[in-house]
Amino acid sequence: MTKYLEIGQIVNTFGIKGMVKVKPFTDDINRFDRLKKVYIKNNKVKKEYEIEEVKYHKNMVLIKFKGIENPEDANLLRESYLLVDRNDEEPLEEGTYYIVDLIGLDVYTDEGVLLGTLKDIFNTGSNDIYEVKDELGKQILLPGIPDVIKEISLEERRITVHLIKGLI
Repeated sequence: MTKYLEIGQIVNTFGIKGMVKVKPFTDDINRFDRLKKVYIKNNKVKKEYEIEEVKYHKNMVLIKFKGIENPEDANLLRESYLLVDRNDEEPLEEGTYYIVDLIGLDVYTDEGVLLGTLKDIFNTGSNDIYEVKDELGKQILLPGIPDVIKEISLEERRITVHLIKGLI
């Protein structure tokens, strides 16, 4: 498991006081209110920043970091990723997982047939979509609903799914 979790990406600067605009990678956008610090990763360099202020604007997060005082300094952080230490996070509810922990798991049908490997999970608004690719590169998209996703085992590195009629 990865030690750090990506929670967003700095996509632009905002205003004249050195704020940055962040595209969040989280289901709970308000989690940024609880953060005191984050790590910013840019070109494989990771540096800790203290958060001074958090605001929200059109599904984006606006953050003011201590020591970043103008748009020029903020612009240097553009395209960087915000990370948090996994150990600083509150435990997830049972049956809830970090996407980074699921990527790479083998996906099997409930009949034991290997469909492929989980490559990504993205949200369509109504539910998550699990992108599975087989060894030939064929893509299968599965809705992340209880009727389809039957079991996730991080220990066995396996996801078991039920293919409902018309899915593939």
